[in-house]
Amino acid sequence: MTTHAWQTPELTQRFLTKTRAALPLAAAQLDVMLFVMQQALPDVTCFLDVGSGSGVLSRVLLEQYPQAKAVLVDFSEPMLAVARETLPADQTTVIQHDLNNTAWEDTLGSHAPFDAIVSGYAIHHLTDERKKNLYQEIFGLLKPGGIFINVEHVASPTEWAEDLFNHAFATALYDDEVAKEYSYDELFLRLKNQDDGDICASVDDQCHWLRDIGFQHVDCYMKIYALAVFGGIKPPSP
Repeated sequence: MTTHAWQTPELTQRFLTKTRAALPLAAAQLDVMLFVMQQALPDVTCFLDVGSGSGVLSRVLLEQYPQAKAVLVDFSEPMLAVARETLPADQTTVIQHDLNNTAWEDTLGSHAPFDAIVSGYAIHHLTDERKKNLYQEIFGLLKPGGIFINVEHVASPTEWAEDLFNHAFATALYDDEVAKEYSYDELFLRLKNQDDGDICASVDDQCHWLRDIGFQHVDCYMKIYALAVFGGIKPPSP
């Protein structure tokens, strides 16, 4: 999917009302994110949501950590408009910026460093080289002992394995009565063949990159088909 597409309210609304809800075990992925974070940090006073979209992850974290301050960064103004409308204004800072541009860090100002940094279905739009650099930037923005968790679409090892995800996704979308504009086979092929601009990397490769950067306790905490929850912790100060 091209970058400019996410600037359209129509696509934003379709993603929020249909697509995201149909992702396999979407709620469970957020539960795992929260559980891992709770084990790593007894409290979170400030967090960064990278490629935040409408603020789904931020909303979950603010419910768990009601005293926390959230900073959301995304390039889609329609998505950020939803975040502004639905998140508490006194606890959130919303910044529009493209993560492909390394100057995004400069927009954070005095908000950094953060106890936690999260991302959901955003970083796979970047090239692998940019992913690596972004993970390095995220490492630098964390407080010692802070955690990074990525809820992400990752590359599958084979086409057959990738089709498991496409079938699961198509089934969830087809079961939605509103979505039955196509037959199941048509819907599956649309998912399989769509050019949405994804540049997915394997979860193994990405965990390897995080370890090379210096993250500790790096692991894939959950994987379902082509979706994974993974991350690591910045070492505490000596």
